[in-house]
Amino acid sequence: MLAGRLGKALLLTAAVAVSTAGAASAAEKIKVGALRLASHAPSFIAFERGYFADQGLDVEFEYFQAAQPMAVAIASGDVDFGITAISGGLINLAEKGAVKVIGGALSEEEGIPGQKILVSKKAYEEGVTAPSFLKGHSFGITQTGSSFHYMAHKIAEKEGIPASEIPLKPLQKVGAVIGALKSGQIDAWAIVPNIAETLVQSGEVMEIGQVADYIPGYQVTTVFTSAKIASENKDLVKRFLAAFSKGAADFNAALVDKSAGEDEAEAVLQLIHKYVSADQPFEKVAPAIRSGAMRINGDAALNLESVKDQLAWFQSEKMVSDTITIDMLVDPSFVETY
Repeated sequence: MLAGRLGKALLLTAAVAVSTAGAASAAEKIKVGALRLASHAPSFIAFERGYFADQGLDVEFEYFQAAQPMAVAIASGDVDFGITAISGGLINLAEKGAVKVIGGALSEEEGIPGQKILVSKKAYEEGVTAPSFLKGHSFGITQTGSSFHYMAHKIAEKEGIPASEIPLKPLQKVGAVIGALKSGQIDAWAIVPNIAETLVQSGEVMEIGQVADYIPGYQVTTVFTSAKIASENKDLVKRFLAAFSKGAADFNAALVDKSAGEDEAEAVLQLIHKYVSADQPFEKVAPAIRSGAMRINGDAALNLESVKDQLAWFQSEKMVSDTITIDMLVDPSFVETY
């Protein structure tokens, strides 16, 4: 009798072990596009804390240095999900039925430090001490049709400066823009606060304004995937967004709302540092990440009105077709929109 029970127990243990091993091996492999910026922290947190694994996802990161190449990678199927700014390239791919925006990520929010408008020390000394003095001065962007292009024109529009009178300098990569600004090869740029603060601290760059004063409520980055995944694998999208949202909640609680306590803030900063400026000492990087933390939308909610404004601007600049609609660009069925 005892031997029989023992045998059954051993068989049950073996079955559980096999089942667990099978579940682990069945984790769905996906690639997630990212930039090594603090604004991508929710993905890093979700990975490090097992939130993706909890959703049955085996994540591999694919790193990019600009938004448009990530959109191309999503469309080609080389990457499954991306988190980055809306670009002309992304919109054109959406019109072709290749990609869909499925949620929101980084956003400008009143009362929280947001993206900074910067100028080189040389330009500042020449009198560019406020955005109103940008006329005739160069502005760095990664590519034509990037979010930097959009910001430059929105700043010019509000200041009453013809967009053509702020020369744009496409430099392809964020690192190249940073180098050009520090050396005075370009006059101005706008970027997330943790990078901006590090540059200002170098003494070679000056802050002259905030993007939020020119684009209130700006949905800076969005979550997107291929149109095929959005339509044919909705469960995968839901699982990805659930894990990403959990990472965003940790980030916001630790560094934006500061409701999680100092120990948690320190833990989150240590985690982010593994992916952001890992070649620099933690003591140097952490203060800028902490003070420059921007809101990541809870539950990946999407500011649809901001996305509509961005689409309208790209159309006004003739970078995308007038025939593309917001429904071609966005699938609003996965998250709350406002």
